[in-house]
Amino acid sequence: MSTYPDDYLYSREHEWIRIEEDHAVLGITEFAQSELGDVVFVELPEPGDVFDADDEIGTIESVKAVAEIYTPVSGEVVEVNEDLADRPEIVNQDPHERGWLVRLRLSKPDETSSLMNARDYQQFAASTK
Repeated sequence: MSTYPDDYLYSREHEWIRIEEDHAVLGITEFAQSELGDVVFVELPEPGDVFDADDEIGTIESVKAVAEIYTPVSGEVVEVNEDLADRPEIVNQDPHERGWLVRLRLSKPDETSSLMNARDYQQFAASTK
């Protein structure tokens, strides 16, 4: 099995999205969390915030660094993962499922065409090490 779910799309900034009808669930990849190390704090936007593709929407702080989170698609935040406020380590433990960050209502669904599939992302991540 691939480390990267086949039904997700991936950005060059190491974020993933999973499309669910007119929404996108967004998180960081296994590669990103492993590069960061132990996550100690996650700052997320508020529901109702609106972003364009490639906007910074928050930060993830680890014992090594602070990394910006970018959205690869435009949309309105409809939900944030409240569990991360008390348990940011979930991002390390399960970055592609329970460690999701935000759910966006897509405003420009066609923006997903510029993202990578799992195979292409895996090759991209391997080339950045």
